[in-house]
Amino acid sequence: MKKINWRVRFKNRAWVVAMIAALFFIAQSVLIVFGISWDYTTLFNQIVVVVGAVFALVGLVIDPTTAGTPDSERAMRYEEPRKDEE
Repeated sequence: MKKINWRVRFKNRAWVVAMIAALFFIAQSVLIVFGISWDYTTLFNQIVVVVGAVFALVGLVIDPTTAGTPDSERAMRYEEPRKDEE
């Protein structure tokens, strides 16, 4: 375990998703051993709602006038919203 670069692993989205799925399967298997039935349908539905809310929030934060998520250097220098010249 010491010879694994965990920081790099956690930066890989596919690995993170696979790890989360594996942890759910392990948790479900352990609970079955102890005779506990876990229906995670409700949990899955709640996670979908949270992910949708996060996407909505990111959509509000992103400046549609620039490419990518960060603001342009010019926009970073603004002290208040720029007003169009008429």
